[in-house]
Amino acid sequence: MKKTLFVLLSVVALTSCERWRKPNPEPTSEHIQVSGHITQDTQWFPGDTAYEMVGKVVVDSGVTLTIQPGTLIYGRLGDGANSSALVVSRGARLMAVGTPEDPIVFTSELDYDQDLDESDNGLWGGVVILGYAPISADATPALIEGIPANENYGFYGGMDSLDDSGIMRYISIRHAGALIGDGNELNGLTLGGVGAGTTIEHIEVVGNLDDGIEFFGGCVNASNLIVWAQGDDAFDIDQSYCGTITNYVNVEGSESDHALEIDGGEGTTNRPFVMERGTLISEDTLEIHFRDFAVGSVQFIGDVNIESDSGTSVVVDTTMGADLSVFNWTMTHEAGKL
Repeated sequence: MKKTLFVLLSVVALTSCERWRKPNPEPTSEHIQVSGHITQDTQWFPGDTAYEMVGKVVVDSGVTLTIQPGTLIYGRLGDGANSSALVVSRGARLMAVGTPEDPIVFTSELDYDQDLDESDNGLWGGVVILGYAPISADATPALIEGIPANENYGFYGGMDSLDDSGIMRYISIRHAGALIGDGNELNGLTLGGVGAGTTIEHIEVVGNLDDGIEFFGGCVNASNLIVWAQGDDAFDIDQSYCGTITNYVNVEGSESDHALEIDGGEGTTNRPFVMERGTLISEDTLEIHFRDFAVGSVQFIGDVNIESDSGTSVVVDTTMGADLSVFNWTMTHEAGKL
């Protein structure tokens, strides 16, 4: 049964702190709880308002959610089916356009009254964008990982390479990656079958329990991406993603696994990807894994070990790193990691 958007207004006393470490509205600001399906065009605003996602917030097909610059979105604590996440369904659009001065911040509800850092992870779900672009899965559409199997809003993939899921620009996603089941966590940002009509640029993911950003097929281009202190892989590519990722950075945390994990396509489809101008930062050697007939090219600077499974064909260029100056707006920069 389709749920309707649930909105509850309440006034809470929030502690005012420094913007980057504590992205809070002013004290006694309005705190709006949102849950369930968004069934009509909706806007979220900054200022004296913060939004708290309670469970899954799903933007239904044909609907646009617009998030204004400087808006703060908190995810309520919870795991399994109760984990909070923003899910943009196939056919829906997210118009989340921040600025360097006023980025849009997704973070844990604990971030308004506790001192969280990059080691605090898995406190809420994450952001999931699903589209109609091609994927190389055993079945199309496929059900995205991190969404319970009994929920039909989690399907992705199709035949429209130019599919448009909206714009994400100057967005920070912090302390996410809640556990859905054994070995099944949400990524900070999940892009499933997202088409080239979509804009993904200036994205930061901090302290995610699982991967920072994962591409499941699709062909969206993405630029100016930074992942700090992920629990698993910083950037993960699956199901024959064939777009270009430009100007990307991984700052490894103490529990991080791989900087890059690149899988090839499933079945007969195996299109090449491109990653150009990357910088991989760690106090020791980072790990990169090319798996399952991966094909494409990767450019980066950094001290890494590369593991390549048989049948992979990835061209590696270690001559050019990222332009780090574009990340001055991030929590990562404020923490002195760049």
